[in-house]
Amino acid sequence: MKTVVNNTFWFELVGLFFLVICGAFFASAETALTAVSRARMHALETDGNARARLVNRLRKKKDSLIGALLFGNTLVSIMSGALATMMLIEIFGDAGVAYATIFDTALILVFAEVLPKTYALVNPDNLALRLAPVVAVAVAVFSPITYAVTKVVEGIFLLFGVKPHVATGEHEEELRGAIQLFKATQDIEEDQEKGAMLRSILDLADVQVEEIMVHRKNVRMINADLPVANIIDEVLHSTFTRLPVWRESPDNIVGVINTKLLLNEIRLCNGDFSKVAIGNTMMEPWFIPESTTLFDQLQAFRRRREHFSIMVDEYGALMGVVTLEDILEEIVGEISDEHDVAVTGVRPQPDGSYIIDGKVTIRDLNREFDWGLPDEEYSTVAGLVLFESQRIPAVGQTYTFFNFRFEILKKQKNQITMVRVIPLPKETGRPEPKQEAGS
Repeated sequence: MKTVVNNTFWFELVGLFFLVICGAFFASAETALTAVSRARMHALETDGNARARLVNRLRKKKDSLIGALLFGNTLVSIMSGALATMMLIEIFGDAGVAYATIFDTALILVFAEVLPKTYALVNPDNLALRLAPVVAVAVAVFSPITYAVTKVVEGIFLLFGVKPHVATGEHEEELRGAIQLFKATQDIEEDQEKGAMLRSILDLADVQVEEIMVHRKNVRMINADLPVANIIDEVLHSTFTRLPVWRESPDNIVGVINTKLLLNEIRLCNGDFSKVAIGNTMMEPWFIPESTTLFDQLQAFRRRREHFSIMVDEYGALMGVVTLEDILEEIVGEISDEHDVAVTGVRPQPDGSYIIDGKVTIRDLNREFDWGLPDEEYSTVAGLVLFESQRIPAVGQTYTFFNFRFEILKKQKNQITMVRVIPLPKETGRPEPKQEAGS
């Protein structure tokens, strides 16, 4: 081992630690600018924060940003390794090469990688704001090199027939994942409900109105050919403020009676029902196709300033009605008023099973109990059993699919009206539908 350490050694030592600091800068900047909150940066930029605007500008050109930071980090690592080797060879001779490898690896790993990146993960927003001006200079300085490297990489990809592209639709999936994570990590019921509401808002564009409609057999409708007194009596004894009116056939909807207009007409006629003109109490029916999404229908409700629509199929036949309240309930959950019945169609049993009306929707069950039942091909519990069993089951038959047991309790003709649903222990994969005892 050489015992002489000249003045050059100390300059080299200072240079080595300077390179380590530079490495720490590039590593922390890369982590901070990658993990920074886009929502907070956007809010700060909106408030006039110049550094937040700079951070957002850097992130928009992510290829140039990451390329410059990686180039700087790589350059620092190579230079520090070479300098450490020179220093330790002066002291230990040829053995200094091995010592330099160990020393430089430990130094870079701890002080230029793990420590700065850990700190950046804990404080990404504040660190990104502080480092953004210097990073912007580094990106500008290294841009010719990073551009050349990018073109070389693209050429290599094309040589092997690979076309690199930026994936689309990542933002919505990232937002969904963040909402799901927020909901899963909250112990307070109020915060869990917030997460469910946010997720429901994102689902509006993927759900069609037929999945939430009130089916025609449950719609209160009025025959236009009834005597005026009978029509008024039906309207006043109804719990709804808007009622479809049909003539000759329930598929032939000629209008929608508005309770407010009816009361005003009665007042103008001084309470004489014989003078009431039912036509003055009706609004023009608004027909919508079954393929309309909840998001589009919500926007249509806002534009038309109406709350009630009638859904028809491709042949013009009445399928059901959709109201503004139905869509809002998809976001905030059940909205009850003084006329609503408390029974929701789901009755939990002491043995852990649930007795469920056949018309209860899968979406409501998934949202209430976090079950995850599929609803692409059907919207209700009865529809699920019919589709998966591929038959019209009899009372007492039992089927098992999707880790649930479905027992048919009641039927009305070919319609399943009541089902007992028993959640089973979760299995790996999707179990095939199978028919059990009693079938």
